[in-house]
Amino acid sequence: MSLTYDPHEAVAHVSAADPRLASIIESVGPLTIESRGTAFQTLGRAIFFQQLAGPAARAIMGRTLKVLETDEERWYAPEEFLAAKEEDLRGAGLSRQKLVYLQDLSSKFASGELSNDDFPHLDDEEVIEKASSVKGIGRWTAEMYLMFSLGRPDVLPVDDLGVRRGMQITYDLSDMPKPAEMREIAEPWRPYRSAGTWYMWRALGIDVPEQGRGYKEEKDLA
Repeated sequence: MSLTYDPHEAVAHVSAADPRLASIIESVGPLTIESRGTAFQTLGRAIFFQQLAGPAARAIMGRTLKVLETDEERWYAPEEFLAAKEEDLRGAGLSRQKLVYLQDLSSKFASGELSNDDFPHLDDEEVIEKASSVKGIGRWTAEMYLMFSLGRPDVLPVDDLGVRRGMQITYDLSDMPKPAEMREIAEPWRPYRSAGTWYMWRALGIDVPEQGRGYKEEKDLA
């Protein structure tokens, strides 16, 4: 899915609204946010990457996809995951906890409780509520899904360590800002806080966080 807003318009707006951010934009260059796939694939991938270094997570995900006789491009259907033998999935390197999370995700999509087609029609808070109903998925992962898969324009992940550090550097703060201060700083960015968020990561030299890992570890919902 493509962005639901014009990135050039977003950059022009936040540049005009915030001189400090404008200097970051001038240094970094154009806003480039790329889509990351369906809700089922994106949330599943997030679970694989939780609390693991990228290479380790990719290796486990690759072995799991091989067990399911598929690959990252095609992914797998919820029913295929639920039909797989647990010992084969555990043998691919999935922890018992992540197996439970991925089973819960697959069960909710297989039953129709969650649907790829529904998410684009929900507002941001409804998306977060729906995504967070899955074991192991918290608000941060849902916000990354909003930004990078649904292409929503006005997301500010106040729990993200990278955004907090980016704001501390950009605005010469003595400490990393708390959520209330972050919202105050980002108020002029509305309705394009996603753009400002992206540039806070880039202020640190970071491309984008890995969903499910990155700069905020999810709460344990098991």
